Amino acid sequence: MTDTRHAPVTDWAEDFDHTDPTWAANPFPIWDEIRASSCPVAHTTRYGGAWLPLTHELVTEVAYDTDHFSSRSVIVNDSRPGAIAPVGVAPPISSDPPFHHGARRLLLPEFTPKAIAPLEDFTRTYCSGLLDAVASRDVVDAAIDYGQHIPVRVIAKMLGFPPEDADRFRKFVYDALERVDRPPAERAETIGDLVGYISDQMVDHDANPRDDLTSFLLEAEMDGERISRQHVFGTIALLLLAGIDTTWSAIGASIWHLARNPGDRARLVEHPELIPSAIEEFLRAYAPVTMARLVKDDFDFHGCPMKADDWVLLSFPSANRDPRAFDSPDDVIIDRAENRHAAFGLGIHRCLGSNLARLELRVAIETWLERYPDFTIADEAAVRWSGGQVRGPRVLPIRVLDG
Repeated sequence: MTDTRHAPVTDWAEDFDHTDPTWAANPFPIWDEIRASSCPVAHTTRYGGAWLPLTHELVTEVAYDTDHFSSRSVIVNDSRPGAIAPVGVAPPISSDPPFHHGARRLLLPEFTPKAIAPLEDFTRTYCSGLLDAVASRDVVDAAIDYGQHIPVRVIAKMLGFPPEDADRFRKFVYDALERVDRPPAERAETIGDLVGYISDQMVDHDANPRDDLTSFLLEAEMDGERISRQHVFGTIALLLLAGIDTTWSAIGASIWHLARNPGDRARLVEHPELIPSAIEEFLRAYAPVTMARLVKDDFDFHGCPMKADDWVLLSFPSANRDPRAFDSPDDVIIDRAENRHAAFGLGIHRCLGSNLARLELRVAIETWLERYPDFTIADEAAVRWSGGQVRGPRVLPIRVLDG
């Protein structure tokens, strides 16, 4: 098969690439054009074949259809996982029914609002410390100096991992989620670093149990039996990767919006009680996550001849911009009255960490606005967004105007 991974995209409907720089910088016109067409499902032969439904209705249909679509792998790349049911590589997000239900239920008590509430003071203190460290600067990178650190430190605390390993965590995220266009052998080598790290942490927790999520998982049971080491490993990998990249992307996108929209910024500074509503709207408008499924068997999906092991990308961000699902979808309305967005996914795999993400995002924005009530983009040309299935600012220079 011809390697087209690095070829520029000339037809988004028939040859899309979600890692393309054009997509990363501004995917909204691409989605609008395809969504408005007679067949709102894009296709590509890249990555061994992939489909991209872009309407809210079709994304929802795939998300809820566990008969035709498997979750055994959720990150599009050139390889396909073998028969690794029922656990999957990162349970519960990679688990299919019926195993999925028990794997998800196991984690739910750890992510209730009550369970994660004690993390608020820790997160607020940490956010304040990050801003103290750059207090002398006129330009602060809201992604590099601020947003990317917050979920890393929170997840490290929850898992009981050394906070000084933060740089390693960020590399794991980059290798696993952004470098999907690399050859499989190269990806396997870099993913090996993650495997080794988590394995070492599990061994350390075996020898030195403590009150954290890793020790909880090592002792956890399903159906009266201790869960497997593979299950523990996969769940830790999921929490470490998904719990970091998604949240720092949402924090960065929210600050990016406020830097470019002084009216919204001033309104939130004057009325901080609107911040929770604004956060829901930022999540809708700049939803960071696009999930994936694998087609189980050949079948026709609304005229699309899907083949077994084709990828299907679930663009929750595009679903959130569908005019048939939301009024004025391209307008960011920080007090939007009805906002049943899909930023945290749909169906059985809806993000179980949504309460934690909302807490981190709220505290991060509250702390930022208290310190910097007036700011703007320092250099629009320098802003860089990540490609792949998690989209958010990776470089975001902010000029502080009052603080």
